[in-house]
Amino acid sequence: MQKKVLTFLAEGFEEVEAVTPIDYLRRAGITVTIAAITAEKMVRGAHNITIAADTTIADLEQSEQLNAASWDGVFVPGGMPGASNLAACAAAGNFYKAMNAAGKTVAAICASPAVFLAPLGLLEGKKFTCYPGMEKNAVGGKWLAEKTVVDGNLVTGSGPGTAVTFAVTLVEIFAGKDAAKNLSQSALL
Repeated sequence: MQKKVLTFLAEGFEEVEAVTPIDYLRRAGITVTIAAITAEKMVRGAHNITIAADTTIADLEQSEQLNAASWDGVFVPGGMPGASNLAACAAAGNFYKAMNAAGKTVAAICASPAVFLAPLGLLEGKKFTCYPGMEKNAVGGKWLAEKTVVDGNLVTGSGPGTAVTFAVTLVEIFAGKDAAKNLSQSALL
């Protein structure tokens, strides 16, 4: 059965941290749905690049698809003020907590582990990484100065320059080591 992954975009998201995982996961045959947390599907990133989402978080709620049973995993990019905007979205936070409680893959990169996941309690007792310096805001976990950290069902990445490593890690989780290796070779990594 094909894996299904959801990603949320908030105004001010870091573009490379969104597009790279979406692209790599889709190349590996994983269904990725992009959901805007805003009322509009067009979401502007931190560097004024606008991405068209597939749906909105409100539409997912209305169609009863915003539940852990509908998805295999979820990831969010960082960026500022994107991570702060994401943290202000109660529906996204509740969905992340439900996914975590169900043991599904929950992932975040750059500022989002510290700004979005930490206040939800999702770093409690976990090893994680985030953009260097942001870890001071993340209480409850153990920060590692790594590109990508996997601790159980939690996957975190450190920043824009590590978006490829983060994406390949997600491909390995959802599609297996061979798929990650094949993708890495075809992408000349």
